[in-house]
Parts: sequence; C-alpha cells; structure tokens
Amino acid sequence: MTTFEFHTTKSIVVERGSAARLATHIADMNCQSVLVISDQGVIGAGLLTAMLANIEQSDIAVSVYSEVVADPPESVVERGILAARAYRADCIVGLGGGSSLDTAKLIALLGNSDQSLADVYGVDAAKGQRLPLVLIPTTAGTGSEVTGIAIVTTGENEKKGVVSPLLLPDIALLDAELTVGLPNHVTAATGIDAMVHAIEAFTSKRLKNPISDSLAKDALRLLAANIQIVCQQGNNIQARENMLIGSCLAGMAFANAPVGGVHALAYPIGALFHVPHGLSNALMLNAVMRFNLPEAESEYAELANVVFPTLQGSAQERALALINYLKDLASELGIATSLREVGIDEKDLTALAEDAMKQARLLINNPREICLADAKALYKESL
Repeated sequence: MTTFEFHTTKSIVVERGSAARLATHIADMNCQSVLVISDQGVIGAGLLTAMLANIEQSDIAVSVYSEVVADPPESVVERGILAARAYRADCIVGLGGGSSLDTAKLIALLGNSDQSLADVYGVDAAKGQRLPLVLIPTTAGTGSEVTGIAIVTTGENEKKGVVSPLLLPDIALLDAELTVGLPNHVTAATGIDAMVHAIEAFTSKRLKNPISDSLAKDALRLLAANIQIVCQQGNNIQARENMLIGSCLAGMAFANAPVGGVHALAYPIGALFHVPHGLSNALMLNAVMRFNLPEAESEYAELANVVFPTLQGSAQERALALINYLKDLASELGIATSLREVGIDEKDLTALAEDAMKQARLLINNPREICLADAKALYKESL
C-alpha cells in the first residue's frame, strides 16, 4: 500500500443545542477573552444570542467581530486580526457558513503572530502556534470545520488559499438546531457543495487514500439520502443533522484528498460574479464530470452504487446514471442550473477560463488535465 498521512480536527462534537452550551466545551481551554467571528445574517437570525449569554454567565469576557461577508476580502480578515489583537483574545470562535469559519481560522492563526496574511498564502507557509479555535457551522456544505484550508478574495476578482494543518480547530461543534432556519435555496446549494466535496475527494488524482475514500462514500450516502428531505421538510432535525454529518465527513475527505476541476472552475464564478460558492460548484458539476468520465468512469460507477445500491449495468452506464442524477437533482431542488441564470454570457467565458487556469493548486488534482481551451469549452457547455 502507498503510504499516506491523514489529518483532521482534534475533537468533533455532534450535539443538538451545543452552541448554547459553548462554555462547557471550552472549559478546559483556559479562555478568559473570547472573540466570536460571524456575519450580520447569523446575528440577525438570533443564532448568537444564547451562546453569548452562556459564555458571559461563565465569567468569560466575550466580544463579536461581525464584519464577515461572502467570499471575504483581505480587508475583512485583516480588520479581524487587528480586532483580536486589540481585544487580547485568547480564544476564537467561528460561527456561520464557510466564509465565517475561514475568517475565524485566519484570525486565530494570525491574531498572535508576527506573520502577515500575505506571508501565509499557499501550502504550509504558516508558522508558529495559533490561538485556541472552535468552529460551529450553520450550513451543511463547506465542511470548513474539519479542513486546514481558508480561502480569501484578493484584489478585485481573484481567490487565494491558505493551506496548513494549523488551521484545523481544537473543536468542531455540529449543532443541527442552528441549520433549521436555512432557506431552501441555501440548503440545496450548500448540500450539493458537500456532495461535490465527496465526489472530488473520491476521484482526486493526488493523495486519494483508503480513509478519504471511506469518508467520501459515507458522506455521499448521507447527503443523497437527506438533501431532498431537508428541502421539503425544513424542520426535520434528524435530516438536518444527517446533512451536517455528511458535510463534515466530506470535509474530512477532501481536506486530505484535495478537490479538483469543479472547484477550479467554480472559484472564478464566485470571484467575478459574486455567485455563492456552493451554487458555483453546482453549476459546473455536470460539465466537469462528463469531461472527466474517460479517466474517472470506474470511480463514478462505484459512487453511483453508493447512491443507488441496487443499480445494475456497465461501469459507463452506472457512471452516467450518477451524472444524470446530480443534474436532475439541482433542477428538482429549484436552484439555478445554467450560467446564464446567474448573469454570465458567452462574452465572459474567456475571462473565466483565464482565471480558472490560475487555480493550479486545484487543477493538479483533477483526474483529467484541463487546459485553457477545455476550461472555456466547459463554461460554454454550462451556459
């Protein structure tokens, strides 16, 4: 067997209502000054109220940095780092979607460090020791609570990643109660995002291993079995919890067997047109899977039998059944299924393709090489 390493979050707590009992989970971390990283949407939904009261009742000082926005730019992260230093935070808590969790990771990494944000872009450039970190997702999609990755928007329309095991938190809290109020379109897009994580981890050209494979398959099984339920029955707490666990498992998988072409082509859509990350992935999934079919047929066929255990037929037939299922799923869930629906036209494809080629960190993981002409053709197919 080829040797491999596997890294993940030290402690994962699956407990309904755990966010409102956060003080008990951080009791052993010797925290005196907690800085919570979140966004205005989460605050407006009242998801912080019980958690903040619980921390304050435990005689721990707490403050909130709530400037996070979707696809957070460098300025948001840097102001958060300054806030952590000014507050002398000794613990960072991230509460929200992937943008809040990624921002919290970077604030914990750099809040007590001599390095700047510019110093840590890339793989394993981060040094030293981060502040204690707790991540609490409010969507079942990114899996950010178990990945050593944080994405930042740099300049006007480019994204860069910080990749380091130092970004893995001390605790990930999976509290399904926080996801009950999610709108259907967010539930659908983030759920498909998690499915993309599982699929791309299972077909990754680099670092794919037996542990990531097992996690990816179990993630896809949970996500496929529950995504339509949570979109039809938003208050179904068990289905919500299953989605959170599925997203977490997919995150653990792709944190070790990294994602590829779907993400590489999705990032420019988010950066240039401000389309949410999960939806960007959903929009590119069908075209990239069909493109990858010559190199990933057997893996897609195996995943098809995870979704449909009794499915018969050749490897190609089963692989195509999976691709068609995912295409139909997006339509059934009522999210956009074409680039035109999010304001992208043929005149934009060259810029998108050129930006996608900058995602070398992701493209090298794709089972089939994608060149500039391929990228443009994939965007055109997705119009």
